[in-house]
Amino acid sequence: MSEPFAITLPDIEAAAARISGHVLRTPLVAAPRLSELTGASVFVKHENMQATASFKERGAVNKLLSLTAEEMRRGVIAMSAGNHAQAVAWHARRFGVPATIVMPETTPLVKVENTRSHGARVVLHGETLYEAAQKAREIAAAQALVFVHPYDDAAVMAGQGTVALEMLADAPDLDMLIIPLGGGGLMAGNAIAATALKPGIELVGVEAELYPSFHNAVNAGDLAIGGATLAEGIAVKTVGALTLPIVSSLVSDIVLVGEDLIERAVNAYACLQHTLAEGAGAAGLAAMLKEPGRYAGRRIGLVLCGGNIDTRLLAAIMVRELEREHRIVAFRLTSSDRPGLLGKVASLLGAEGANILEVSHGRLFLDVPAKGVSLDVTVETRGDDHSAMIEHALREHGFAPRRIFPRGLAEPGR
Repeated sequence: MSEPFAITLPDIEAAAARISGHVLRTPLVAAPRLSELTGASVFVKHENMQATASFKERGAVNKLLSLTAEEMRRGVIAMSAGNHAQAVAWHARRFGVPATIVMPETTPLVKVENTRSHGARVVLHGETLYEAAQKAREIAAAQALVFVHPYDDAAVMAGQGTVALEMLADAPDLDMLIIPLGGGGLMAGNAIAATALKPGIELVGVEAELYPSFHNAVNAGDLAIGGATLAEGIAVKTVGALTLPIVSSLVSDIVLVGEDLIERAVNAYACLQHTLAEGAGAAGLAAMLKEPGRYAGRRIGLVLCGGNIDTRLLAAIMVRELEREHRIVAFRLTSSDRPGLLGKVASLLGAEGANILEVSHGRLFLDVPAKGVSLDVTVETRGDDHSAMIEHALREHGFAPRRIFPRGLAEPGR
């Protein structure tokens, strides 16, 4: 007989009652434009609307309210570089519980300061979360603090599982949930809840391609793990001991998504759903963009699990997506260096309906004649066809345009 899972549906239902009034019952919103994009009927659970902008509050609150009065008096400790830290700190202050958060020394300053602003004592230690976790356990033992694990804890898992309770209460006809996978707390809790409430519902987990930890664990794989990812919230090297059996048993597939798909998904949430998604929060949509035919015609529930994205990073992602769609294009023009050249180019581009974003001259390139000039022009267009029309007009007027792509110049004549 197999060992029972760490949590059951009654545990999740008890968590729902416990956290009620302390976290937001976030809306499940129909997403018609995302549906058009993917060919499925898409519904988005907006966990980015929580006070600290992620689902982590559910597990944190359930864990904190499960403590004895003596444990609350002594305090709690957690290790995290982001959303879990802020959730524990925020609600510990609300409940009058002293909180210590151990964060890697490499944690961005804004996340450190946000966590401190919620009233927690922050300890910076080590280069990685693994080293931070070791330090947190040392402090917990020395100071008799309760360790609040970000995912490998039954109370935390049960709290996260309340997401699916709400989703299936609001849309009982969903036939698939696509959920980001980091350490597995969110997926494990929701897998237990969803399969108990609706046997036969399909569960798909999503990992960043650079961090295939669950994919390796479930499939006995040895894909490399590590690297800089936009989805740092699910960039976990070690899966949970409590979460792994649940994911292995109840999740039908684990999809790996590359950085380009994660960027596209973040952009789609911003432009089509008019909401902020961090990289990890957009992973479910990224999976749909990877293989839309697989999901066509299905009723899909996506968990937008977090919205803590740096605004400068979001701006860069949106510009990069415009470049992918050929709505921002760059040309290198070569001509003789004569007065009025720039005005002529500007007039031509204006006549073709292009908006000039940036211009730079180059007179010292060795592939330009001594009496010539190289002109790099970046313009905003209406898309691929419009870009092709502009390139044709530049060529017709003798400017020998060459497209400048992110990886370099196009070959002459292309």
